[in-house]
Amino acid sequence: MEKNKVKIICEKIIKKIRPEKQEFIEVDNIIKKINTILKKNRIKAEGVAGGSYAKGTILKNDFDIDLFVRFALSYKKNDISKMLGQVLKPLKVELVHGSRDYYQLRKNNLLFEIVPVLKINNYKQVFNVTDMSPLHVDYVKKHLVKKPLLGDEIRLAKQFCKAARVYGAESYIQGFSGHVLDLLIIYYGGFENLLMQASVWGSRVIIDPENHLRDPLSELNKSKIQSPLIIVDPVQPDRNAAAAVSKEKFEVFKEKAKQLLNKPSEKFFEIKKLSINELKDKAKNNWLIIAKAKPLKGKDDIVGTKIMKCFEHIEKHLKKNDFTVLEAGWEFDIKESIIYYIINKEKLSDKIVLKGPPVKVKINAKMFKSKHKNVFEKKERLYAEEKREYKTPEKLVKDLIKKDYIKERVAKILIKEK
Repeated sequence: MEKNKVKIICEKIIKKIRPEKQEFIEVDNIIKKINTILKKNRIKAEGVAGGSYAKGTILKNDFDIDLFVRFALSYKKNDISKMLGQVLKPLKVELVHGSRDYYQLRKNNLLFEIVPVLKINNYKQVFNVTDMSPLHVDYVKKHLVKKPLLGDEIRLAKQFCKAARVYGAESYIQGFSGHVLDLLIIYYGGFENLLMQASVWGSRVIIDPENHLRDPLSELNKSKIQSPLIIVDPVQPDRNAAAAVSKEKFEVFKEKAKQLLNKPSEKFFEIKKLSINELKDKAKNNWLIIAKAKPLKGKDDIVGTKIMKCFEHIEKHLKKNDFTVLEAGWEFDIKESIIYYIINKEKLSDKIVLKGPPVKVKINAKMFKSKHKNVFEKKERLYAEEKREYKTPEKLVKDLIKKDYIKERVAKILIKEK
């Protein structure tokens, strides 16, 4: 293991990803404007910075800024989203629907997300999951005051995860959120320590930073412990902060950690977009299907999940029609997402065998027999032999994207012509 080389590379990367202060001059101005409006309307609330900007862990060229408007607890029975929207009208904000509606404001290069929350002191007072966000910020800031260098260590972890395509808790990503990376860096004391620990993680990891629970597996709700990574939230101990992390992203993170430690390189921090030319080179003489999809309008998490569903639907039907998918992937972009499949180029028979229901399920068996002519029984299950409809994957995918399942989930989708 080349420890010195890892440190040297991390020092280089930090210089590249640490932002200049002047990039965010507009943030303080917007907060002042919001607080002036709130005071003018005699609303007991305060606009404050949130997210990675407030923590001091924001990446260079990351122009999404979270702002919280913290309403006094006396407003707990009010619709604080509606109240905020009414008073922010002069700023020409845009409404975004969520677990609690919030607002977006574009100013110069920055995108502000202005989120109404109730000012709570602990998780027992929470009315909505967003109310906890300022407490998460306070927890991280408390640790960064003690160890200021951890801010850059968190930046390294974020950049590493973005490059590995495992960053983000959104349901279409199922990766490591910024909050989870904050907690991991604080717990392990730095990025390199995290890499060394991750490289030897087993199939399940349980972390309780503040030792809140005796047995997290039995004390947390079962729905919260499906992830291979369990982190008892330090400010909300009834929550697994890493519940969104899938087994796939967990394994990718572990593997990339091993690779970086064994062969240190700056490439592990390079964020690359999908390259169609690289996909063509990778496919060689196999079939390559590339679809370009324009997402519907809406929250990234929701429209991104719909693109993911399209990707999974097409892959399922490719396999159902006996096509061997060698590699598949997709990349979400609000303007134009890319879906691709590399498929083994092989000659398929003229016939296809369809799997039916068990013989003993009589109603389903009867329906299956009525739909198909050449039905046969094997190991107490029905099968049907039919003439193969698709001998090339491109024709299948072109037909699939014309059907309602896909059309309802995207604004537009086209197969890229070779």
